[in-house]
Amino acid sequence: MQKLFLLLFLSIYINVVNAQKIKIGKATKEIQSVVKKTTETISNGKQPNLDEVIKGLKEALSIGADSSVKKLSTADGFFKNTAIKILMPPEAVKVESSLRKVGAGKLVDDAIVVMNRAAESATSDVKDIFLDAIKNMTINDGMNILKGDSIAATRFLKSSTTAQLTQKIRPVVEIALKKVNATKYWGDVFNEYNRFAIKKINPDLTSFVTEKTIDGLFFSIGEEEQKIRKDPAAQVTELLKKVFGK
Repeated sequence: MQKLFLLLFLSIYINVVNAQKIKIGKATKEIQSVVKKTTETISNGKQPNLDEVIKGLKEALSIGADSSVKKLSTADGFFKNTAIKILMPPEAVKVESSLRKVGAGKLVDDAIVVMNRAAESATSDVKDIFLDAIKNMTINDGMNILKGDSIAATRFLKSSTTAQLTQKIRPVVEIALKKVNATKYWGDVFNEYNRFAIKKINPDLTSFVTEKTIDGLFFSIGEEEQKIRKDPAAQVTELLKKVFGK
């Protein structure tokens, strides 16, 4: 009887073990199947490779830069955009307040208008600088951008082009300011203030507007980059959809 019980127990144990082996074998086959499908998906081009990612980043920057230049170089591109509108510099805030108090607010308003008009004029001819920098983006640049945040590509563009943009924009700003008598308005503002002020103020208007113009450009490009990364509607080409789409 004991032998019969022992044989029965061994039989049941062997069957259980065999069943577990079958389950493990099935699980292993399922895992292998998933790995195979994933590999096939990548090899079939459903996931972007490194070359496509770099091209996608370049395309995103090109579209963002082109869109920003077109938008900001139109009438009121700066002036009616509250995020980048050029106002009086920080050191001139006291000047502005004082002049408005004595009824000379129109001088300040005229100065603000012409600063923004100069920025809009200077922005129209900088696209080639962006395109050259984008064209020369390296694989290492692309990898750093991939590891960065939602405006990493914009930061790359800023570090690559600011010196050239300053050189290109400053003379255009200077001419634009003179054309609309901005230097006269600026002179009127500070001459009026300096009549009463103990500490005289004489900032460089051209440098200030040039810097703010460049800041506005990269703010806009950063917004475009974020949209392309997150918004399917902004992924307007197949490559952008492949690189940035979920």
